[in-house]
Amino acid sequence: MSWASRRRTVYLLGVFLFFAIIVGIPTAIWIYEPPTCFDGTQNQGETALDKGGPCLLLDERALSPHSVLWSRAFPVRGGFYSAVAYIENPNKEAGVRVVGYRFGLYDSQNVLVAERTGTAFIMPGGITPVFEGAINAGNRVVARTYFEFESPLVWERMTNAASVLSIENKNISSVGSVPRLEARVENTSVAVVSDASFVAVVFDTEGNAFAASATTLTRLEAGKKENIVFTWPEPFPRAVGRIDVLPLLPPILFR
Repeated sequence: MSWASRRRTVYLLGVFLFFAIIVGIPTAIWIYEPPTCFDGTQNQGETALDKGGPCLLLDERALSPHSVLWSRAFPVRGGFYSAVAYIENPNKEAGVRVVGYRFGLYDSQNVLVAERTGTAFIMPGGITPVFEGAINAGNRVVARTYFEFESPLVWERMTNAASVLSIENKNISSVGSVPRLEARVENTSVAVVSDASFVAVVFDTEGNAFAASATTLTRLEAGKKENIVFTWPEPFPRAVGRIDVLPLLPPILFR
């Protein structure tokens, strides 16, 4: 190859590299789309399509299984019942924002005598009580209670907002007439807590739940304490062994 040919080749190569750098790289950057949690592709450490890894949506197969520990209905007065289900979720950073559920109350012949549907959330890392009150079974006696979720559980990366609420000084009185349970709630966080719910479940000395009630607290200032009260209209049929008072707040998306 002559000197002129080599010079022309070098010149053309330089022009090609110039346009490749000036035009090609910006074009590649413009065309390139970085992976996201909404691109319909399993990438960036995701354990399923757009789930897991850095995504807020989680793959249920990668989580510890949740369970319905138990569900029961408790007579209150005149054919009315309260129903409670305990949902255990061992995953400390995974929760469900909203899910539909159904309580079915059956008599000793396995005939449905009452039902109640609603929506609930599942808090991370503990037990979420689902409570329904004033369920009218008429003149039928409830012998069995069935609880089920009626819509798929959508698990997201969440924190347990109720973990800032501490329960202390549980005291029950008048169990032989009009039972009354008092407890003290402390907001251990640096922010106001609004619209917190509380479910109280009373167990006998053998560990069987036999009564339940619920109440709410509209506002609790940071670092403050307030009393909450639960009452029942009829005497307790059994001796009290254990008392659970469980706080309820919608879980917060993890950021």
